[in-house]
Order: sequence, then C-alpha cells, then structure tokens
Amino acid sequence: MAAQVKAAVIYYSATGITYQMASAAAEAAGEAGAEVRLRKVRELAPDEAIRSNSGWQAHRLETQDVEEAQPDDLTWADVIIFGAPTRYGMVAAQLKQFIDTTGPLWAQGALADKVYSAFTSTATEHGGQESTLLSLFNVFYHWGGIVVAPGYTDPSQFTAGNPYGASHTSNNGEVPPDHVALGATALTAKRAVRIGAALKQGLAG
Repeated sequence: MAAQVKAAVIYYSATGITYQMASAAAEAAGEAGAEVRLRKVRELAPDEAIRSNSGWQAHRLETQDVEEAQPDDLTWADVIIFGAPTRYGMVAAQLKQFIDTTGPLWAQGALADKVYSAFTSTATEHGGQESTLLSLFNVFYHWGGIVVAPGYTDPSQFTAGNPYGASHTSNNGEVPPDHVALGATALTAKRAVRIGAALKQGLAG
C-alpha cells in the first residue's frame, strides 16, 4: 500500500483573505487523501500597526491557535503550498522572511524533489497576482522543486483565469474569496497532491 502523501499549507494573511484561501487549500488537500498541516508564518509588523486596523487585529485573534510554520514542516511534507498577499508585485515580507530561513535545508538538498504550488491575493485587479506567483516559483526552482500549477486543466479555470495558481482580488480586503477563487484554490491543492502522490509512488516503486 502506498504511503500517505503529506501536504503543508504555509501562508501569511493580515486580515484573513489569504487565510480563507489557505483553509480551502488545506481542506481540498485532505479530501485528495493527504495528511495536512496548516501553518501560518510569523507576523513581523509591530503591534501598533496591527491595532490600528480593526480587521488585522481581529484576524490575529481569530487565528491565534494556528501553529506557526517551522523548517520541520518543509522537511516533513511531500507537497508544499505557499500562500500570501502580494506586496508591490512580490510576496509579502512575512512569507519571504520564512523562506529566507531555509538556507541550511537548501544546502542539504532537503527541499529538492518535492511538489510546490502557490496562491495569492491582491487589493486591486491586476495588482501583481501573476508576478507574485512567478516570484515564488523562482524559489522553488532554486530548491530543485517540482512546480505544479492549475493551468487550464478544468473548465472552471476559464472563469478563474489564472493558470499560474489560485488568486483573488479583495478590493482592499473588503471582498472575501468567492466560489471561483476558492474553487481555483481547491483545484490547485488537489492537483498538487495528486501529482505528489504519483511521484511518491513512483519513487517508492
């Protein structure tokens, strides 16, 4: 019997938009048969900045029980799905800081040959969704990872429109992910788990 695929969904979210997408990814990965870890990265913003935004403060309290990501989550997982809002067309600093701690694992080759995928959100339409996903893919290439994107592998993707990964436009946090964005997130996760399982079975064989 093939060993169960292990999937880590690692995200950053300020006001909860990408958290909702991360939750959808984790649920879909579980439905696809994976053992799942949902992890948030450490917040870097000062407390006064968080308190100045009621949505930010409320979300921090809402997710206070979600465990923070550790390097062990990367070595544990066969499939790793990152999520974060964009910042000027690049990944949010909180997720980038976590990525920047992975040098020792990269040097050991511990991040190679895993399946990677990603999702993102922006405040405005065309606010850097594709460039943020592509910037994450650059990291995966350096790690020797296998990038799995949703592509146009399902009719729903012709509505969602982003072949690089799931994405959502939140109108500055006012619009939560709808069924299209959450469906694209689920498709991304299930596809990553399915291909991760095939690779794991092939390596085991």
